[in-house]
Amino acid sequence: MMRKIFWFLMIVIVVALTVRDYTILMDAYGSGPPYYGRTTNMDKWTNPWPQLMVINVLGIAVLGFLAHRLQALTLHNRHKRR
Repeated sequence: MMRKIFWFLMIVIVVALTVRDYTILMDAYGSGPPYYGRTTNMDKWTNPWPQLMVINVLGIAVLGFLAHRLQALTLHNRHKRR
């Protein structure tokens, strides 16, 4: 049961990070040429990559922790069965 919860949490984190990255990048760069609405405030534009990197590194750290706990749980269950 715990393994399923860990896998579910890991999948949710990956999907959430992917969706968040996609929306931020689409908002920053858009999906087409810079039309009038996008070019009027170019002096206020900020680079989204530093913010994305911080959030993604934290997400990867959480994924690493969950993977470590999943491995420890699996090894503990194998040892317990013997």
